Amino acid sequence: MKLRLSALLLISALVIPAVAQDRRTVTEPKIPPVCATLNAQLAASGHTLASADERKLDTARIQHAIDQCGKGHGVLLAAHGPHDAFLSGPLQLRAGVTLIVGKGVTLFASRDASLYAVSPGSCGIVRHGAGPRGCKPLIAVDHADDSAVMGDGTIDGRGGEKILGSPYSWWNLAEQARAGGAQQCFRLIVAQHSNNFTLYRITLKNSPNFHVTYGYGDGFTVWGLKIDTPQRLARNTDGVDPGPDARDITITHSYLREGDDNVAIKGGLPGGVSNVTVSHDHFYWGHGMSIGSETNGGVSKVRVFDLSLDGPDNGIRIKSNGSRGGLTQDVVYDNVCIRNSPNPITLDTAYSAAGTLKGNSPPSMRDITLHNVRVSGGGKITFNGYDSAHRIAVTLNGVQSTDKADYRYKVAHADLTLGPEPTNLQLPQGPDSTIHGHPEEVHPPACTAMFVPFP
Repeated sequence: MKLRLSALLLISALVIPAVAQDRRTVTEPKIPPVCATLNAQLAASGHTLASADERKLDTARIQHAIDQCGKGHGVLLAAHGPHDAFLSGPLQLRAGVTLIVGKGVTLFASRDASLYAVSPGSCGIVRHGAGPRGCKPLIAVDHADDSAVMGDGTIDGRGGEKILGSPYSWWNLAEQARAGGAQQCFRLIVAQHSNNFTLYRITLKNSPNFHVTYGYGDGFTVWGLKIDTPQRLARNTDGVDPGPDARDITITHSYLREGDDNVAIKGGLPGGVSNVTVSHDHFYWGHGMSIGSETNGGVSKVRVFDLSLDGPDNGIRIKSNGSRGGLTQDVVYDNVCIRNSPNPITLDTAYSAAGTLKGNSPPSMRDITLHNVRVSGGGKITFNGYDSAHRIAVTLNGVQSTDKADYRYKVAHADLTLGPEPTNLQLPQGPDSTIHGHPEEVHPPACTAMFVPFP
């Protein structure tokens, strides 16, 4: 494993400057000097806290330490004898300050919905009718340039545990909202208007809603992140969601498995998202390496390389619809391996889970390249454009199935180019579509070395 990591770091040093679309020179982050060490006063009981400790909040002392810490330094949450846990409600990071969760330590989110409520009673419910999001995040990063969350510990959102005073968990609310309404569940980390925000080596798990979102900023680095949340019954627990109005983003050397998109690049209004690098990562269960569904602000200059997707519901995925679509362009996937996914490659403009399929904001995709992409285990491969004027244009250069499993295809309003490296997918012509080049029967090697166990 050490040899593989060293090799990956060498590849990173050699390759990222040449092909990455993040315009920064991204190097491995460093944990800063400590301004204050807070010792744990609680002990984890199995994978949670004892009920007697549920009101023993550490919020005030953590927030005070963050507020008093100087720029370029960090607040360390440390284990102390048998004590290895902290319990907190919402926290606010400050500019230049790092929250460091030490090895063996878990920062547990409180199960008290009232702590997160934007207004009384607004959080921990299913909302019916219009209204703003009802919950503050556990960690808010707002106008906090050069801040970070780091360390070898864990932040646990406890999404599967019952809300205090309720028979339901946060994830139960998400399931109830399928029938109508909007789940009012908090996110773990929400960063906005904060340039050069960093996540490094931290483990995130069991978020009630999205784990991490980043928007309205320039410079977001994710390095060595682990996200570990169940595949089923953890609805809308996206891993890392960059956008909108965000640029210069790197997500690298990370391991992600959760109940929704592993990564979802969201190009909503006003400014879309651009200059994104996703490299040297391993995704497991989840909804894949996604762009969308919001693309109405535009998505461009995205590079995804050295990625394995092992058993996700979707693999490579660009999704949008007529109510939130725009132009997605200049996107390259290179050296990607996908196995045992029902939908290994999906470029679809009829995404039905959000918004109406037809509307005043139709999506289109062009200058999309898949190079050295290998799939196994069968599944459906989709290139589904919106209409004759809003098409999908894709180059498939060395895109290959490595087995004889059952593959199905949907092609419409699409212009596909095969080659110059051989592609063996047996793509049909499809309505209002063109295919340039011919499939070639090849026998590519399997991707065995690309798939590694979740650490």
